[in-house]
Amino acid sequence: MSHVRESSKLFTSLLLTLMRAARWDISAAVRSIEAATASGNENFTSATTSIVSTHHAKYALESYISRKIFQGFDHETFYMDGSLSLLINPDQFRRDCFTQFRDMKAMDPVELLGILPTCTFGKFCSKKYLAIVHPKMEESLFGELEQRRQVLAGNHPRSQFYGEFLGLAKAIWLLHLLAFSLDPAPCQFEASRGAEFHPQYMESVVKFSEGRPPGGQIVGFPVSPGFKLGNGLVIKARVYLVSRT
Repeated sequence: MSHVRESSKLFTSLLLTLMRAARWDISAAVRSIEAATASGNENFTSATTSIVSTHHAKYALESYISRKIFQGFDHETFYMDGSLSLLINPDQFRRDCFTQFRDMKAMDPVELLGILPTCTFGKFCSKKYLAIVHPKMEESLFGELEQRRQVLAGNHPRSQFYGEFLGLAKAIWLLHLLAFSLDPAPCQFEASRGAEFHPQYMESVVKFSEGRPPGGQIVGFPVSPGFKLGNGLVIKARVYLVSRT
């Protein structure tokens, strides 16, 4: 999970840098992300106020990316097809998942997709890239839609931006393979906006000088999901906290 978090932070940082270079109104983008989180709408919408300070914009953007890339995580193929392998032959499916996890762990995703661009992982990357980077965003950041055209054609761009995205996609894919190799599979959970802060299940993305959040903090928005394993171990959900008042 630590690899997922680091990859997510790196891609978020690059995307935020590109947005600033393209003179995006970051505050407006953050307000839109917050509104989408509150309404459950996956697309950017308009809003007038923000609970996020300007220097914390990266957390709102990471929340948006996380919602998109984790969508479908509970299904064996991220709902890319109607596979029922887990139900038909669960033991074999779990073994296959672990074998794929072990084999892919050391692979360079760029090299892998250069050889097998339309493999299942390649299809996952295409689906998630198109979900995260919508046409207006890409055109604003790069002045054209060349990367999107390549992805839609079943190819994978050799750009720095897409390469950073592949790092995140691979981390999520490996986590998914590992999760589905376990019996039972981990239970994914996400903190709800406005929920009380529970340190046994949640971790604040903002560090506090006291070492822990002060009293009266609630979830402003979820940043990334948590997982509860079959043995009772909890991987905490990451959240952005705000004061209740």
